[in-house]
Amino acid sequence: MKNFYIVYNPDKDEDNRITSELTAYIESQNGACKAMDCYSFSACDKQQVTDELESFDCILVLGGDGTLLNVASSASHVEIPLFGINLGTVGFLTEGEITNWQTIIDRLLADDYSMQDRMMIRGTVRTGDGKECRKRALNDIVISRAGFSRLIGLDVYVNGSFLNAYDGDGIIISTPTGSTGYNLSAGGPIVDPMARLMIITPVCPHSLTSKSIVLPSDAKVSIEIAKKRKTQDTEAIVSFDGGNDFELAAGDILDICVSKRTTQLVKASDVNFYEILRNKLGGK
Repeated sequence: MKNFYIVYNPDKDEDNRITSELTAYIESQNGACKAMDCYSFSACDKQQVTDELESFDCILVLGGDGTLLNVASSASHVEIPLFGINLGTVGFLTEGEITNWQTIIDRLLADDYSMQDRMMIRGTVRTGDGKECRKRALNDIVISRAGFSRLIGLDVYVNGSFLNAYDGDGIIISTPTGSTGYNLSAGGPIVDPMARLMIITPVCPHSLTSKSIVLPSDAKVSIEIAKKRKTQDTEAIVSFDGGNDFELAAGDILDICVSKRTTQLVKASDVNFYEILRNKLGGK
């Protein structure tokens, strides 16, 4: 790799100090790079993103997991690998750290790295008035109650068969990569990120028996927003990797399946997932 597109989070890189140091170092090693802040990058349309990335080998993401997820979403239609340098807190997806970025860049420049194809999921919202919205997610797709509404009712189907009716604050459909995110906080299982499966985890279900369910990668999930009361319209929101919120009403349906596209993450260190898991979650 010689050509790097840098997307940085200006809220985490004060005065662009790290971005400037990174750019200067890459150019001193006969590499080429261009930098853009994450807000400007996410504001680009698909064609603009394609044009921006056309001559680059890799996107270097400076920020936290949220920044990397945002960049992955914006560039999901382009086949280009991502590498994250953590300027945030936990950083499961951002393999590099402020303390070792120069070593990482040296390995990338020397083509001393491997690639991981991370599974993505695709969600299609179908509203009662015939509108459709389709998005992909690397981490998760989440339905949550809107504002101060009461419990929302969700009827869940798998491959056309009724699974369960959930009353609660919402539901998470997670990828293996996203299993260490909101899914984990909601009591869901941790899954090796190279597995191919989906996880359904209810959020604060009003039940003693509602637990996470693990589904194979060929499963088709449909979730319908149920109407709890005749006099009350259920209000909910669906989000893709924590963004791209879309309002839902009773009768609207969200279809979820594994996407044909994947996110390529560059692996340039010898630390494996289980070491990262132990270090990030405070194990011994």
